[in-house]
Amino acid sequence: MLVGTVTLDRPATATSSQVLTGVTAILPRPITAGPLPVWAGQFDLNGNGEMTGSHWIREAGWFLGPVLLTNTHSVGIAHHAAVGWMIDRYPEHYRRHHAWAMPVVGETYDGLVNDICGRHVQESHVLAALDSASAVAPAEGNVGGGAGMQTYDFKGGTGTASRRVRIGSLAGTVGALVQSNFGARADLVVAGVPVGVLYPDGVVDLGDGVAEMGSIIVVVATDLPLSPSQLARVAKRAGLGIGRTGTRGGNGSGDMFLAFSTANATPQPPIGAAQPLVGAVEFLKDHWLDAVYGATVEAVEEAVLNALVAARSVATAKPPGQILHAIDHQRLRSILRAHDRLSR
Repeated sequence: MLVGTVTLDRPATATSSQVLTGVTAILPRPITAGPLPVWAGQFDLNGNGEMTGSHWIREAGWFLGPVLLTNTHSVGIAHHAAVGWMIDRYPEHYRRHHAWAMPVVGETYDGLVNDICGRHVQESHVLAALDSASAVAPAEGNVGGGAGMQTYDFKGGTGTASRRVRIGSLAGTVGALVQSNFGARADLVVAGVPVGVLYPDGVVDLGDGVAEMGSIIVVVATDLPLSPSQLARVAKRAGLGIGRTGTRGGNGSGDMFLAFSTANATPQPPIGAAQPLVGAVEFLKDHWLDAVYGATVEAVEEAVLNALVAARSVATAKPPGQILHAIDHQRLRSILRAHDRLSR
């Protein structure tokens, strides 16, 4: 899996609003001579959000192309740019035959610290994120699509984590990338400790009657051979991972999860091209899935916490004049130490 990011960070001035937003681009596979789909599964814990392409993933069990994460009002431009990027990379596939591009674009709302209605993400930003995608571990916190997000009323953003899995002679990796923008302060739990209850101050005042406001997109990637139905079940386990951090899945939260496997690289010829009669793939037997489930839950939980601890404080845009604080590392360590979760 390759990841690229573009971050837009412009403080407010007398004549312009604050901009803090961006794009995260995920390429499930490196660019090859022809497009190769990945087997996939998708699950919504709460559907107050958008993830394009998810209908086909649930129907067919695969998708072709990149995954993009951005803010709520930039889904359209991200989708538009990704379609053009796919056509340009694979002109034989799209221009010669009857093939259509359906990239996956997920979103969360960053209007607390970003002029989201200004729609500052442009096609050039999306293309730059796609073109910069690499195997280098991505930065976390205030970067890419997660630049302007909050988590449990602290500054949140982009987070990643992974686990190695060995099942008999089979070895692989389960990785998670989150765009974390969810949760109410009182619900935050870290290592079983009710940190949010013990750290109640510094919450942005949104006004009376405003409940939890945000969402989370989770992308789980593995090189283990899993079927679409197994990947849908893996995607569900992302909910257990974020649940470990305390969330109840708020009404206003879009909690959408995608899981894909890069194993079984099987071309999907477009309509009009020669089609094989049958295909052959290998999948892990269901009996052995618990190891993958465990790795998924742990990686997703850690990715959320990494987004929290990597973030840095920023000024709010709406309402103006407040600070969305990053979690204080020393205070967090002190709370965990008092509950015997740290040795020093």
